[in-house]
Amino acid sequence: MPKLPVVSGQDFVRVLTKAGFEVHHQKGSHIILKQTSQPFVRLSVPNHKELKRGLLVSLLRDAGFTREQFMKLLEER
Repeated sequence: MPKLPVVSGQDFVRVLTKAGFEVHHQKGSHIILKQTSQPFVRLSVPNHKELKRGLLVSLLRDAGFTREQFMKLLEER
């Protein structure tokens, strides 16, 4: 299993928008994303310089991505 890199909230949002999510709105320092296809998924991503690894794993699980899929999308940016 590959080790997850340290990414910012903006980088995470950028990767997920390439994968079918869109920015719904922002409230304070949290960016709310929603999935444009089925099933309906809404994520709240903090706009921090670095996302902790545990939070990143949790967000990926909620979005339905594996570490490998995320790493591949991250490399494509």
